Amino acid sequence: MGILSGNPKDEPMHYGEVFGIWSHLLTNNGFIAGYQSYINNTGDQDLKKLIEEAIQGMKNENQQLQELLKTNGIGLPPTPPDRPNANLEDIPVGARFTDPEISASVSKDVATGLVSCSQVIGQCIREDIAMMYGQFHLAKAQFGAKMLKLNKEKGWLIPPPLHFNKTGDC
Repeated sequence: MGILSGNPKDEPMHYGEVFGIWSHLLTNNGFIAGYQSYINNTGDQDLKKLIEEAIQGMKNENQQLQELLKTNGIGLPPTPPDRPNANLEDIPVGARFTDPEISASVSKDVATGLVSCSQVIGQCIREDIAMMYGQFHLAKAQFGAKMLKLNKEKGWLIPPPLHFNKTGDC
């Protein structure tokens, strides 16, 4: 039996795992505050529902991440206060984020989150943490598919240049 072959929850976390989890929690805290502001700027109800779903997903992740850090005696990163609700019409037009801008930003964040989850999985030596991040990755991929569908339906997707075969076949 190896040194790390018992119950993974009894094994120590290494510095990479600690940093990845702590950074993930810090990032989620910032995203939640930012997405609350996005909700205030969103006119599209479908987009608003997806942003609320994203916030709830991050809060669920945060509960698991906080528990893991606390169990291992690691201090938690700062959490910004919740943003107050605002009426969209009270925000001047020139100061508002547009729905396509918000959707693009959330989509970018999902793509970045997928890469970050993969990175933590790759550096884990604790199976329980790797499995937790596998679940986070799957949830983000499913949410990303919802964002892609919304972007296509609303006409907000700006594709890169499309390549068509010179023989006329796509």
